[in-house]
Amino acid sequence: MEIASVLVEIEQLRRATVRELQGRYFELFGQRSRSNHKQFLFRRVAWRLQALAYGDLSEQARRQALVLAQDADLRIKAPAHLVGSAQRVLEATLTSRRKAGRDERLPAPGSLLRREFKGQLVLVEVLTSGFQYQDRVYRSLSAIVRQATGTNWNGYAFFHLQARSDRESK
Repeated sequence: MEIASVLVEIEQLRRATVRELQGRYFELFGQRSRSNHKQFLFRRVAWRLQALAYGDLSEQARRQALVLAQDADLRIKAPAHLVGSAQRVLEATLTSRRKAGRDERLPAPGSLLRREFKGQLVLVEVLTSGFQYQDRVYRSLSAIVRQATGTNWNGYAFFHLQARSDRESK
């Protein structure tokens, strides 16, 4: 294969669809690609075309790569000092975002939330763990609002529930 024709074919590959790239991959490698990622397919096919045109790795380079791979210290797990620090960072992030316990926007259990929506009264009782609407218990206000209105809403926004700090600043 001539060098100029390889460059022309690579340029044509840039405009190819994923299906066309997969077909060309099959022609060059003799097996189907498991990838549908266009950029990956383009790079692999272009690399193979160049390897066929310019020559692949020399036998000496292949042997040296094999020796290096056999001597490599392969890790099954990440180093313990990295895992521990990542876990501490993750825990700090998770615990600092939201305080444990009951959401401060909710009134006390036993309270009723009411909102009229398009002529329909939506009446919800706040329970210690969940909410009751029309003789059924729900885990979230958003699920109740979706049931009552047929659309997705933030339950807190629908019932105009705000955090104390937001109420005090207004």
